[in-house]
Amino acid sequence: MSLRIDYAHQSPELFRKYLEMSMALKKSSIDEKLKSLVEIRASQLNGCAFCLDMHVKQAKIAGERELRLYHVSIWRESNLFTPKERAALEWTEAVTKLSDHGVSDAVFDAVRKELSEKELTDLTFVLMVINGWNRVSVAFQAVPGSQDEAYGLTAAGLS
Repeated sequence: MSLRIDYAHQSPELFRKYLEMSMALKKSSIDEKLKSLVEIRASQLNGCAFCLDMHVKQAKIAGERELRLYHVSIWRESNLFTPKERAALEWTEAVTKLSDHGVSDAVFDAVRKELSEKELTDLTFVLMVINGWNRVSVAFQAVPGSQDEAYGLTAAGLS
């Protein structure tokens, strides 16, 4: 696998603006561990190897337990996630894989019981951003691990 197009080089201003939005999410109401979990799940659903690799490493650096990382793909069956995390993962799946009828009232109502309006809004922006990164990384075949040193991900000890 090799990068088809260096999209950051080809569209530097757009890349910087999108990166700015990503960085702005660090000040959202969604804590870093939860943000990592939903970024991992969205990246799994979208088949984005680059982003999945990156977010697993970020989560590990942030102190996430390894077993929980293994369980993200089976979160419904796992007892390792809190009700709030489960709601966020539910929302991640609904927003990432939009059905023909959008997000159902049943899903919204269930998630709304665990997340405030601010959290739900911020989470949706997190999902907008990760789904965008997933799409550009899949389209141009970003190589997993290729930016580990630049992003400080070698600290995860997984390279």
